[in-house]
Amino acid sequence: MGRHRLFAAAASAALLSATLVAGSAQAAADKGPEVSEIVVTAQRLDAALQTIEPSLGATAFAMSQSFVTNLPGGANTQLNQVILQAPGVTQDGFGQLHVRGDHANLQYRLNNVILPEGLAVFGQTLSPRLASNIELITGALPAQYGLRTAGIINITTKSGFKTGGEASIYGGGHGVISPSLEYGTTVGANSAFVSASYTDTDVGIESPDGRARPVHDHSQQGQVFGFFDHIIDDSSRLSLILGTSLQTFEIPNTPGLHPDLGLTVRGQTDDLSDGLNERQREGTSYAIATYLKTTDQFTAQASLFARYSTLSFRPDGLGDLLFAGIAQDARKQDAAAGLQAEGVYNLSDAHTLRGGVVVQGDRATSKTSSQVLGLDANGDQIGDTPLTIADQARRTSWTYSVFLQDEWKLADSLTLNYGLRYDALSSFRKEDQLSPRVNLVWTPADGATLHVGYARYFTPPPYELVASETVAKFVGTTAEAPGSANTTPYSERTHYFDIGAQQKFGGVTLGVDAYYKQIKHMLDEGQFGAPIILTPFNYDQGYVKGVELTAAYERGAFSTYANLAASKAQGKDIISSEFNFDPADLAYIAGHYIYVDHDQTYTASAGASYRWGGTRLSGDVLYGSGLRKDGAVPNGGKLDPYTQVNLSVSHGFEDGALKGVSVRADLINAFDEKYLIRDGSGVGVGAPQYGPRRGMFVGLTKAF
Repeated sequence: MGRHRLFAAAASAALLSATLVAGSAQAAADKGPEVSEIVVTAQRLDAALQTIEPSLGATAFAMSQSFVTNLPGGANTQLNQVILQAPGVTQDGFGQLHVRGDHANLQYRLNNVILPEGLAVFGQTLSPRLASNIELITGALPAQYGLRTAGIINITTKSGFKTGGEASIYGGGHGVISPSLEYGTTVGANSAFVSASYTDTDVGIESPDGRARPVHDHSQQGQVFGFFDHIIDDSSRLSLILGTSLQTFEIPNTPGLHPDLGLTVRGQTDDLSDGLNERQREGTSYAIATYLKTTDQFTAQASLFARYSTLSFRPDGLGDLLFAGIAQDARKQDAAAGLQAEGVYNLSDAHTLRGGVVVQGDRATSKTSSQVLGLDANGDQIGDTPLTIADQARRTSWTYSVFLQDEWKLADSLTLNYGLRYDALSSFRKEDQLSPRVNLVWTPADGATLHVGYARYFTPPPYELVASETVAKFVGTTAEAPGSANTTPYSERTHYFDIGAQQKFGGVTLGVDAYYKQIKHMLDEGQFGAPIILTPFNYDQGYVKGVELTAAYERGAFSTYANLAASKAQGKDIISSEFNFDPADLAYIAGHYIYVDHDQTYTASAGASYRWGGTRLSGDVLYGSGLRKDGAVPNGGKLDPYTQVNLSVSHGFEDGALKGVSVRADLINAFDEKYLIRDGSGVGVGAPQYGPRRGMFVGLTKAF
């Protein structure tokens, strides 16, 4: 009941806020011309903001609000499902995404401001509902982008410059029920946009056995978001972003299993897996305050950002001990805050200078309490009363970044963007790197663009996930690690090469992009142990290479897109967090390149939408050739390929008593293809996970 009250309170607060703002808007209803002037000023300031951080030379895939609406599920779907429509994005279990062969290494931004990483594993902190545009930026990135470089996911939030909102209810298959509310308005020089949503579902995490409704997989998820903007004058403004999310998950069970470790706990030797009761809770709150100033020659933006996240795992005391030899209660907290200040100066018609600085601090706390059983020198159990091992750690990390670059227009059709970026890490290790960046962009004819680029990247391990557990405490117990070496993870260092071309003619856009990454201390992540918390580790050497093909067409009421990507990612010699791995695997990998567990050779996505009057028909397709699994060597095999088809139909009433009402019906995995995302084998892979089974969902929305 406590969680229900919390979600209800959050939604009520958002509704109250929207109501108060709406009341203020009604009081200012006679100020139409003044509001129009404010909107024009805001649009000009938005355009000035874009000049600070253009993705010149990189590869960008934009997904507008209408793109999201056209997808089956629309704004009710999770953000990771939207991003899967972009080229080179591979799905994994727990909602994880892999872009161009990287495990994670994604940076999320709101209105170009960095949102620090948090502790979420299953939960989605951000919702497509708050976005007016979602852009995935990849390739040889300009110098303003750093630390997380596989992909920049920049979300342009909705604003309150269009007064109005909507309330909706959505649900159907898999026990899903999801109410939501959003509203925006402008009052004088102030605007606001707020949204709130809640989801209750019986499939919170991917099914471990392929069932449409897994055993013990209930989840509750709530999100609240607010954007507030104040126009100071025609050249400056202040804005504030506030958000929070809270998710609770039951860890799903594979029914019909019995323990096979031969352990005894307080006289009991058996426990059916159906009744296991593991749970995980994740929460995140974030805030961003921004000041923007622009003149004819200079534009600058300074932002303060903060994020606080928590993660807790509650085990099944008896069951976890019998099945895994450890029942661990784990609690993690991470608080991050920082400053991002950037600017652009138009030096001349040929040269545009950009520079900036980013400073971020993290404070992480980890506490675990583990129930284990003692073992003698021969590995036999000593007694059946569990031992308690407590472990905790508190640590602080700082990152410092500065960049300077010049956009040099060599000719009307030829631009060179070059610069330097310096990153320093003071954390588990003290590391730094000076990283050159260069991109050449040529537009030989209308609609044609060619680019070639090089970037040096410096990627610290995800600080909040670095294991803090004391390995020696578990020696002589049922939770003793396979090894004892526990080298602290290193920062990844990459040479990145990218070349691509794009051609537009009529309503058609075609693109091709190829890349190669040579990597020192290649980062990866794995799930080790019962708590569903990922742990980073390094391969000493690694590489990723691939090519992406894209196509899009839009004419009138019809639009379509298709993406195809081929990739190969391999690493050699695991050199950190070694205690998690089987010694035989470590010995083999030390002398051989192996596929990383998240490698997928072919990935494709496609979609189409057609609007006829107030009715819209749409669909999308996801294809994957299969992630890796163990074979004759670690990660030597691959799972079977899959194709998931999703369909949607919606209708908006434009006249009469139902004006402002829209209805939709979505069919997810229309052909009910039962496919594995993971089979539970592979380096750093935990339990099996299946893709979603067929589900029918309906929604009703009322605009106001």
